[in-house]
Amino acid sequence: MGINFLIGGNEKTQVNFSAKTANRHGMIAGATGTGKTVTLQILAENFSKIGVPVFLADVKGDLSGLASAGAMNDKIQSRLDTIKMDNYSNHASPTLFWDLFAKQGHPVHTTISEMGPLLLSNLLELNEVQTGILYSAFAIADDNGMLLLDLKDLRSMLSWVGKNAKTLSTEYGNISGSSLGAIQRRLLVLEQQGGEMLFAEPALKLNDLMITDFSGQGVISIMDVTELITQSPRVYASFLIWLLAELYEQLPEVGDAEKPKLVLFFDEAHLLFDRAPRSLVDKIEQVVRLIRSKGVGIYFISQSPLDIPEDIMGQLGTKIQHALRAFTPKDKKTVKMVAETFRENPELDTKTAITELSTGEALVSVLDDKGAPTPVERVLICPPASRIGPLNDSERQDIIQRSPIKGRYEEVIDRESAYEILKQRAEQERLSAEKAEQEKQSAPKKRTSNRQSYAESITKSVLRSVGSSLGRQIVRGIMKTFLGK
Repeated sequence: MGINFLIGGNEKTQVNFSAKTANRHGMIAGATGTGKTVTLQILAENFSKIGVPVFLADVKGDLSGLASAGAMNDKIQSRLDTIKMDNYSNHASPTLFWDLFAKQGHPVHTTISEMGPLLLSNLLELNEVQTGILYSAFAIADDNGMLLLDLKDLRSMLSWVGKNAKTLSTEYGNISGSSLGAIQRRLLVLEQQGGEMLFAEPALKLNDLMITDFSGQGVISIMDVTELITQSPRVYASFLIWLLAELYEQLPEVGDAEKPKLVLFFDEAHLLFDRAPRSLVDKIEQVVRLIRSKGVGIYFISQSPLDIPEDIMGQLGTKIQHALRAFTPKDKKTVKMVAETFRENPELDTKTAITELSTGEALVSVLDDKGAPTPVERVLICPPASRIGPLNDSERQDIIQRSPIKGRYEEVIDRESAYEILKQRAEQERLSAEKAEQEKQSAPKKRTSNRQSYAESITKSVLRSVGSSLGRQIVRGIMKTFLGK
């Protein structure tokens, strides 16, 4: 028998989740205030309990409570009685805190080179021509052995490309100065939105997201994005897409394991696809489809399942749907479409139930041991064993200070890369130009005598006499002599 844990139940049945199918991905959806965060919390702590590391993005700042044990109350006891859950106990989960701005956790860094031109062009919202120039800049940097690590590296590279555009155009295509200027301006905006903090070294090591504690529990990595998602949702989305791509590229194939190696929860999932070019959406779809063979499960959290592209929705095995509101014709159409994504249960009117669910209730369908979706059930979600609500600042800082990776990412490293190389070249060129100018000025000049030769004095005398009648005769005589007349 495989590894299972309870998601929720009602008076008649319980819905258990099979860890073997966790890498088939999933979704948690529902309107604001219907219980999505608590559902995410119970899934994360149960994965941790069976030894699976978890990475999740904390959009509202509520999920830090995973690091502290919860407390029993009458409401929780009533739910336990309804679900018939008899092995409940309050406990904390091992936790790491992360934060791009290094305020609520360990800083998170990657590099320009690791992000790549496709993700970066989406992050900068570049048009097709500008994206082509960005690809050229990356190719030129690679061909010249220059690393692009942070924003100043990329700015320096773009400036150098602009100065040498005529020479480079024969090999890398036309490089427009106006397009280069537009990219530079977008980089300034990105820097103000937190890009300078994201692009730095040391870059995040994926192994630090995939650790277990001394008791074998999976460590839950909580990335605080409360400030980031307000300041720059595109930076948030680009980081998550980069993380997916890196995991796919670096992790080995594992086949069908009894449990995943890592589970990711992406809140506000619609941001991954908003205004993204078709090429990037295709890339995400490909990674989601193939990363399951690497033992990674991805769970999207959004207000509506329709926020997720249809091709990705078709790959999600676990579906947990909290209440949706249907106040307009458009809302009613959405409810109908969502109801049709579940496997039908003859005893349940799915369409009606979606709008009637109370807070903490959900429609749930999971995959059975054969990989087939189970009929949808209306259940109460299990109460979390950890605290519902955030830690205070003192509690959070205490956990950060005791972290096993403390000091690993806090100090930024600025090794030699494109900025330093190009700066050194410019300095060498300046010194060479100054030296050449000095040599030119100090070169010996040919000395000339102030004394006039006999011929010079005759010539000058002749020129002074040109205006006179005698002078004209003398000149004509000289000209006759030269012409042999």
